[in-house]
Amino acid sequence: MQSAGQAYRLKSQVVVDEFNRGGAVMRLLLRYTQAQVTQVSQTAVCNRHHSVDQQVCRLILLSLDRVQGSCLQMTQELLAGKVGVRRESITASALSLQRAGLIRYARGRIEVLDRPGLECRTCECYGVVKLEYDRLLPPAAARATN
Repeated sequence: MQSAGQAYRLKSQVVVDEFNRGGAVMRLLLRYTQAQVTQVSQTAVCNRHHSVDQQVCRLILLSLDRVQGSCLQMTQELLAGKVGVRRESITASALSLQRAGLIRYARGRIEVLDRPGLECRTCECYGVVKLEYDRLLPPAAARATN
């Protein structure tokens, strides 16, 4: 768990039984799995081909897509682990993004000041993952109208 919010806790057998019924839960879990596979695959490509700054922007944006508001609780150590670099590289990247006026970063709290600016600074990997999540797991309001 990286962000505050609400969650449900179910016995695994309840989920397995519902999945095996072949209904909406199975379809939702399969779509979620496909979105996760896309994200893992794209992250591997991103980590190999893009700069630390681009990867940090991607991680901030993907995290921001899953929370309300414009603030994240994310330490440099957590970011370094996700990107696979030393914490010092994250410090340099965060300072660069802060100097550009895109974020405010202090004590494990990232406030996004200019989301469009971050989107311009990230690589195409963010768009690929976001598009797949939006396609497979649209917001509840969008699903209700489909």
